[in-house]
Amino acid sequence: MNDHADFLLVNGRIWKGLGLGFAEALACRQGKVLATGADAEIMTLGGPDTRVIDLNGRLATPGLNDAHLHLHMYGLAMAEVDLRPKSAPTLAALLDALRTKAADTPKGKWITGRGYDHFKLETGRHPYREELDEACPDHPVYIVRTCGHLAVANSVALELAGITDDTPSPEGGLIERQNGRLTGLLAETGREAVIAVLPELTVEMLIDAIERGGRDLLSYGITSCMEAAIGIREGWPEMEAYLAAKKQGRLPLRVYGCVMGDKTRSILEKATEAGMITGTGDEMFRHGPVKIFTDGSAGGRTAAMTWPYLGDDPDDKGLLCIPDQAELTGMVVAAHRAGYQMAIHAIGDAAIDQVLEAYEAALTDMPVADRRHRIEHCGWLRPDQMQRMIDMHIIPVPQPSFLYWFGDLYCTVAEQERVEASHPMRTWIEAGLNPSASTDCPVTEVDPMPVIYNMVTRKTSNGTVLGPEHRLSMEEALHAYTGASAYASHEETIKGRLEPGQLGDIAVWERDLFRIDPEEITATRCDMTILGGRIVHEREGQ
Repeated sequence: MNDHADFLLVNGRIWKGLGLGFAEALACRQGKVLATGADAEIMTLGGPDTRVIDLNGRLATPGLNDAHLHLHMYGLAMAEVDLRPKSAPTLAALLDALRTKAADTPKGKWITGRGYDHFKLETGRHPYREELDEACPDHPVYIVRTCGHLAVANSVALELAGITDDTPSPEGGLIERQNGRLTGLLAETGREAVIAVLPELTVEMLIDAIERGGRDLLSYGITSCMEAAIGIREGWPEMEAYLAAKKQGRLPLRVYGCVMGDKTRSILEKATEAGMITGTGDEMFRHGPVKIFTDGSAGGRTAAMTWPYLGDDPDDKGLLCIPDQAELTGMVVAAHRAGYQMAIHAIGDAAIDQVLEAYEAALTDMPVADRRHRIEHCGWLRPDQMQRMIDMHIIPVPQPSFLYWFGDLYCTVAEQERVEASHPMRTWIEAGLNPSASTDCPVTEVDPMPVIYNMVTRKTSNGTVLGPEHRLSMEEALHAYTGASAYASHEETIKGRLEPGQLGDIAVWERDLFRIDPEEITATRCDMTILGGRIVHEREGQ
């Protein structure tokens, strides 16, 4: 048996994890960390076939783990019309992008786009149905706001969906009208009728999206992620795509798969019949928690609050997707009994109330010492809710990227003090709740550097400081993106740190994040990504 290392990283600064300090060198064998230490010590573990990589003083860290994103939806979005502010900064540019796509698309075929932010358009509003009609009169059009909770459809798309001026808004959703006529804006469950008539995605198309999105994640030093909603659009074929991608070697990174168990979109029964309880699977594709939506987004004013958004309407408090507490509690208790971890979307404090009530009922019904039920986003909570989270050890899974990309928008929909108190990373850490870090991509950019920058500075993309008391050290920020993310998926014993026995998942950075000015963080790129001891990404020229 060959006891030599498969490869060595030498002559660098290797951050091993929270509280573990740094090493000069690292050895990997059979996909796992063999040892860390000084160069001279680690070099003795090499043999004639060992690959030696000279870091030339660069920083290496555990591979990043985005604790909440939508991998296959990101891969799909990469093939749609790009309406993000950097690509379509004005309404005219947005409409031109759709018009250009229409010119190359057969009449009657769908045109879909993703990523517009009405707050950043010069009009300060969502595009109107009539504007989409003018740009694409012969195609059904459906464009999704950056948050993923609101969309605009043109007249052809609305007609295909059977939505008319007289169609009522469904429970937990909005079909907007002005002066009795459809504007085209759809929110939350109001989108379902259009989603139901979108072109069907085949398993092969979904595999392509998983592979395309996953390869892009590797280029950012991301070696693991939680896929936050398997089944959200096509149902079970999305699970089939993940299983096939893994079997075919087309799953580029490690995935913790969240199963849709929502009221309107669920594959939970089928997943349970297949034995996909939380924790089953393997190191590449592990079956994870159950996903339920309870509200929308703060930027879209659909996150459910106990207080009104800024404006003149005292009833403008967002939307509860499942208004009946007993119904939500029943769903949670059933999944908890079946052995699942929960990962419920709740952004506003009214939705968080609902989730905590359901978790308390489930844990009272069947006490479990360490289930680590999660609240996805958990952005706008109250101090009394924090104590309930501590008492039940409920894990917050926030997106500091929201504060970076949307923080200035938040200041237009809520009082400054509420915004400053949101996403309280420091308080969560001091409470022992181990908050993780993520992007919710494609809701925000997948690039982890703005996320790390916000955790360290609490600055928005415009430089606005929001809640400086929640600033983290670089070590704490990187832990949120590595060890804490592994903790949120019950995988802290196998990844998230660089010590013997842990998976050899490593990111090498062009700059030392611990030594640079914080203002340089967002310009820092990943030079190399290693997954299970294999180099899976090298930046050109490195």
